[in-house]
Amino acid sequence: MSHHQTVVVIDYGTSNLRSVARALEHVSDRKTRIVVSGSIPEIRAADRLVFPGQGAIGQCMRHLQEQGLDDCIRECIATKPFLGICLGLQSLMDSSDEDGGTPCLSLIPGRVVRFEDSRASGDQAFKIPHMGWNQVWQQSAHPLWRDIGDGSRFYFVHSYYVVPEESSVVTGATEYITRFTSAVARGNMFACQFHPEKSQQAGLTLLHNFLHWNI
Repeated sequence: MSHHQTVVVIDYGTSNLRSVARALEHVSDRKTRIVVSGSIPEIRAADRLVFPGQGAIGQCMRHLQEQGLDDCIRECIATKPFLGICLGLQSLMDSSDEDGGTPCLSLIPGRVVRFEDSRASGDQAFKIPHMGWNQVWQQSAHPLWRDIGDGSRFYFVHSYYVVPEESSVVTGATEYITRFTSAVARGNMFACQFHPEKSQQAGLTLLHNFLHWNI
């Protein structure tokens, strides 16, 4: 049986890659091979790339640079459908305020900032990290939103969020303490702050749409 496409989930030494790979396997057909790999040749040979991430961005960027994966991602992002998840979104910006200031991949102009500590907004004290289910309001039509209702709920875990310089790249917005960008899209890149692999039906639909996205 020949595979028609290979999807690489980029492994840069973080946890939680298996759950992303399992969710992709769940929505894929037999013609799709899902591989978890940190190997530059395998990433270059992939038809599609998924860059998930959890944890601290300083550690993430250090690891990418040490492995030469930062340049590899920049190169591959020019031509392949790319899905960034959580830190995979934040890493696309110019820099993050996390870890005393961390330069990122500079693929989308913008920066990553921390939620303001809000002790009381009305009667509600917002906890940081923002954790749990929240609605995503679609800011533009996109193939990855197909069959996902506007305002659908997705699962979040984060203390930092992206502030892109150009509003044209914002395709999803969410309210928590402030209204923040929860998904961006440009060309063959789509990246989200929420975790589709933990977001039940809406998340699986988004992953399915990614596997069938023709750029």
